[in-house]
Amino acid sequence: MSQSLPAQYTAFVGSRRISAGPLHDVALAVKRVIEQGEQRPPVIFDDASSQVVDVDFRGTESDVAARLSASEGSESPDGQDRDADVSPYRETQTRSRGRPKLGVVAREVTLLPRHWDWLAAQPGGASAAVRRLVDAARQGTAGADRIRQAKESAYRFMSAMAGNEAGFEEATRALFAGNAPRFLEMTETWPPDVREHARTLGARAFG
Repeated sequence: MSQSLPAQYTAFVGSRRISAGPLHDVALAVKRVIEQGEQRPPVIFDDASSQVVDVDFRGTESDVAARLSASEGSESPDGQDRDADVSPYRETQTRSRGRPKLGVVAREVTLLPRHWDWLAAQPGGASAAVRRLVDAARQGTAGADRIRQAKESAYRFMSAMAGNEAGFEEATRALFAGNAPRFLEMTETWPPDVREHARTLGARAFG
């Protein structure tokens, strides 16, 4: 079974990239820049989504690292907060007796009677049929979903860091149109670090 790549983050102060890599390393690099007297607020982006990550830089480097470790420990293996309601379905609170089904999570699903009838008639029963349907749907849209998410990530970063740069509107149109040459042309005059990161994110969107 393949493992997902570790999450990567990139930190900027103004238009200058100061660190990239795992969150722990990036946060400590930012902490050192702050302690050197940097007055501008740093921004840390999650490279996968370009969402801004909030880090508490109070105290020593050990304090910062400890808070990050505690925060990571409060998340589930898939990166979701254990206390967050991340599903439209409520998890059942009771477990049936017998051998535990590792990796299987029971949730409530609402369907019409004809749906239940069809599922019950499928090989392996309703649960197995639903899993097959979900897997097939995921495989069928995986490529399109990755490109869509990459475009959204690139646009989010561009809006935050290059919204006032020349060519931003045209670069955005090129990004969503899948026009890589035009995108490269319209980002050419941007600050070097912002330009290169935007292009890295854009490359994912262009496949």
